[in-house]
Amino acid sequence: MVTVLSELRGTKVKLNIPKRGERALLIENAVRNARESLNRKLSEVASQILLFERLAEKVGLDEIPEIIEVYDNSHIQGSYQYGTMICVGKEGFLKSSYRKYKIRNEQLTPGDDYGMMREVFTRRFRRLLEEDPEKNSMLWPDLIIVDGGQGQLTAAKEILENFGLDEISVISVSKGPNRDQHIETIHLADKSRFKLEKNDSLLFFIQRIRDEAHRFEIGTHRSARRKNLRRSSLDAIPGIGAGRKHALLHHFGSVKEVKKAGIDDLKAVQGISESMARTIHSYYHDTQ
Repeated sequence: MVTVLSELRGTKVKLNIPKRGERALLIENAVRNARESLNRKLSEVASQILLFERLAEKVGLDEIPEIIEVYDNSHIQGSYQYGTMICVGKEGFLKSSYRKYKIRNEQLTPGDDYGMMREVFTRRFRRLLEEDPEKNSMLWPDLIIVDGGQGQLTAAKEILENFGLDEISVISVSKGPNRDQHIETIHLADKSRFKLEKNDSLLFFIQRIRDEAHRFEIGTHRSARRKNLRRSSLDAIPGIGAGRKHALLHHFGSVKEVKKAGIDDLKAVQGISESMARTIHSYYHDTQ
């Protein structure tokens, strides 16, 4: 250890190991804390492995998955359309592997969940095939979980089959009536489905990863909206300052929706008078 530390520092390093006194007590406490932290981590990993084993058994996998990817699509009133993906392994969430995809296809009908999924999966797995065509790395998921029902599951499988990736297992998870989190339904590729008991640890595990996916999705939208607030065509309209711009974007969700709005719609926004509404409407329609 002394040799390695000396090489890293570039000068000779000397290690002192106190046997008694305050420094010895500090080292003893540090070792104890490290040991307790390691034990907690090992316990968490062991519990996670058991959950992975149970999930594999419930959904009919031949092997316990190493990597699970969870996908969700979302938008705000048809704008800010994003697909997001989080990744979880046996040691927990793999945040460096999270991905967000801004939907590029402007021809999609707002809220077209299948269209958004096709774009996200196409971009994700085309990139993976380009980076690792032999599929030798740990980049590849063993199991994919999509938000939704049998329709979303079928669409996801079709996209993977188009890329020759039939070996990747896919399930979908749908919430119950009124989006009740306690009666989720698990949909399988063979069109069978099942529910988990309310006190089942596997249900809590699925809820936890879906909550993380939702947290990441919310953060993605917040970031996009902040970016849009800082820079938009609204800045070029006379009389539109930071306050009115914020009010318009908060009300309509995006500049795109502001452009579509009629004068009466614009007047409904706090701080926008009829005169200001006409100015905004004229800017986007008289200059086309």
